[in-house]
Amino acid sequence: MGVHTGCVIMSMLLCMSAARAEGACPSPCSCDGGVVECNGRGLITSSMPTSFPSGTTELRLHNNHLTALPTGVLDPLTSLRKISLHGNPWSCDCSILYLRGWLLKQRNDVLMRNVSCSSPHALQGVLVANLVEEDLLSSCRYWFCDLALASQISLVIFIIIQAILLASVIYFLRRFERLSKEARRTTEESIAGGDVSGGNEYTMIKDRGT
Repeated sequence: MGVHTGCVIMSMLLCMSAARAEGACPSPCSCDGGVVECNGRGLITSSMPTSFPSGTTELRLHNNHLTALPTGVLDPLTSLRKISLHGNPWSCDCSILYLRGWLLKQRNDVLMRNVSCSSPHALQGVLVANLVEEDLLSSCRYWFCDLALASQISLVIFIIIQAILLASVIYFLRRFERLSKEARRTTEESIAGGDVSGGNEYTMIKDRGT
């Protein structure tokens, strides 16, 4: 009985190890062998699984609300032989660059014909694989420029604040130095005045004694 129980536990551990090695089936998809079904699950780009089992041979992502794929999500799937991406509103801006590059690497004409742009209006119906990279990069420049401009403005403000602080420190140091000199001069004058008064009193007392 003990040996049988030990064998069962060992088998469970081996199965769990194998499952961890291949990766768990992502929610809300379903997995059957190497087939991962995520089709028709209402997925959007932000809610899409970021990883799939390493042994995935077929990935079904069609009929969702995907506008782009997370960068690198398909790269670890070295056993992938088939993928369905049709029925998604692909947004052909700079976010589509990863999917475009991945499609070009596959050289699968059937797959490429099934993935076309839904937006912007000027690119509706254009195959993602046929997009010109320079046109996509131009859609990224706006926020890059805004970010660069914001960074430059922040840097200028920081420099101005630093200059004001430095000027304030220099001003207070000079004021402190001036006040110290005035206090020292006043003290010296007081001491000198006290010595003169003491000398006069000594002279008057000496004259009286004489």
